[in-house]
Amino acid sequence: MTENMPGKVYLNGEYLPLSEAKISVLDRGFLFGDGVYEVIPSYSGQLFRLHDHLKRLKESLGRIRLNLTYDSEKWLEILTPLLDNNKDQYIYLQITRGVAPKRDHAFPKDPKPTVFSMCSDLQPFAGVETGVKALTMEDSRWELCNVKATTLLANILLRQAAIEQGAAEAILHKNGYITEGAASNLFAVINDVLVTPKNTSEILPGITRKVILELAEKSNIQTQEETISIQALKTASEIWITSSTREIVPVIRLDSEAVGDGKPGIVWHKMNHLFQQYKRA
Repeated sequence: MTENMPGKVYLNGEYLPLSEAKISVLDRGFLFGDGVYEVIPSYSGQLFRLHDHLKRLKESLGRIRLNLTYDSEKWLEILTPLLDNNKDQYIYLQITRGVAPKRDHAFPKDPKPTVFSMCSDLQPFAGVETGVKALTMEDSRWELCNVKATTLLANILLRQAAIEQGAAEAILHKNGYITEGAASNLFAVINDVLVTPKNTSEILPGITRKVILELAEKSNIQTQEETISIQALKTASEIWITSSTREIVPVIRLDSEAVGDGKPGIVWHKMNHLFQQYKRA
């Protein structure tokens, strides 16, 4: 195993400085967004829930019909040299269908995937202790949101619209029902039950989402995976947005109204404590 190399990235079998990492302009990731990605937290050099992230990666690759047969040992061999054992970081891993001989929508024959990874320090998300504001917006994304695809333009535009209105996240809805955040999964405490939308093709199967459900079950916190209407969300006593890099962030204002008493709630405090304990265990 290669020793840690801070400031290096991995690209197609090589570790090199970020400034020297280059891809072809004919790479289908650049031309079409034809690829998938994963974001994997690492605490003190230990990759968090790596099995779940690699399982989701494999499922995403399968859904876009891109064959890459790396096993867990291979991924550990690739990713471990990027980590610093003394830091909390996250791995960004991206795989595209690679370089094609010409720009053509049809898949190239015998593609050679481009595999890229880099590591960055985790920064505490502003508002994680005090809560953030979120806005509800119509979900304008494609129908395969369970694929962690690199084609994120719709997500970017929705979240940017929220940011420009002083919010931290856009909470998306379709046909009157909540799907997820533009860059997060969603939880709400409604009638004393912790509710999250069902795992369907309309949401990303978040790893942090999965951990929260596991911890809630072990701690006798009543949970439910169910459709959440916009009207029901507005009655929630607590709302959270969750992701691998932001972890669990309480939403204290939704649109123009306070959520609950306008402060992070009791269930959030309990779950955040459980999550912090779990990730350090």
